[in-house]
Amino acid sequence: MTMRRLVLPSLALAAAFGALSLAWTGARAQGLVADLSDHFVAITAGFTGTDVLLFGALDEEGDVAVVVRGPEQDVVVRRKDRIAGVWANADELTFEAVLPFYAIAANRPLDDLAPRPVLERNQIGMRNIRFNAMEPDVTEVETARFIDAFIRIQKRQRLYSDDLGTVTFMTGRLFRSRLVFPSNVPVGVYTVQVFLIRDGEVLSAQTTPLN
Repeated sequence: MTMRRLVLPSLALAAAFGALSLAWTGARAQGLVADLSDHFVAITAGFTGTDVLLFGALDEEGDVAVVVRGPEQDVVVRRKDRIAGVWANADELTFEAVLPFYAIAANRPLDDLAPRPVLERNQIGMRNIRFNAMEPDVTEVETARFIDAFIRIQKRQRLYSDDLGTVTFMTGRLFRSRLVFPSNVPVGVYTVQVFLIRDGEVLSAQTTPLN
């Protein structure tokens, strides 16, 4: 597991549906089957980002949320303060197994899919990502400040986004979603998790790796 270091300013800082059949080769969860158009993305010197198509089908009625996570890294978040007229490193906080990339798509707004406890439990939605601080004596308020600063940095780099991607139902219970990866995505193994949600509860979930 690699370690990233982020230096922050002070706290004011700112087609594939034909494959859906009994011979389906993708992973299957109860009531849900989905797969990716590609399971491996080569990042070369000329890499400018890429899109990956997720497509699938439901065995029963429900909503779909898609979450792309990873690869996990330990991250040291540092804050800079002005000391004697000079910007210098001040406090820092280390988070364990942080997601440097996070994206989400759904067929409806998240608040319409499930209540907040269900979304939090499954880390559905950027504000429901869990952060594990490795320094036990840091207050919740201070930890929240570092988390907010980290999220702002990732958003500036297009590795996190407030925008909800689209899950589109084609015909019947067939669905698809376009997963967008910018040119600066970290190298590693990602997970693409698809949730089947009905009546505010997660009925099943399927996880597919993307290298």
